[in-house]
Amino acid sequence: MKFIQSDNLPQAIGPYSPAVKVNGMIYTSAQVPVNLDGSLVENDIKIQTRQVLSNLKTLLEDANSGMESVIKVSVYLKNIDDFGIVNVLFAEAFKDHKPARSTISAKDLPLNSLIMIDCIATETDYH
Repeated sequence: MKFIQSDNLPQAIGPYSPAVKVNGMIYTSAQVPVNLDGSLVENDIKIQTRQVLSNLKTLLEDANSGMESVIKVSVYLKNIDDFGIVNVLFAEAFKDHKPARSTISAKDLPLNSLIMIDCIATETDYH
């Protein structure tokens, strides 16, 4: 097992690893919409979704993977009515790749964010 840290993302806000790699599989912790300095981005679902997807992409790349290697995604939304907006931005981020996905409505998310995403992926050279 290898614990993945990233100098390109803010430090974790708790006692956990941003991602863990086991036997060619990468399991990410949920990413929230924060900048490198750890501050929450603007309280707008489009801005927050783009930031979370960008953070996830960075974390995967630092773990020798990428969005095209994602198998399963879990999306946590404070407001399930944002589902349609998230779908559009999700399609932009993943392009033709369509991993399995669950979307969960959550009353409260860390840092009072509107969205949080985690995923499971393979290492790029593991396929």
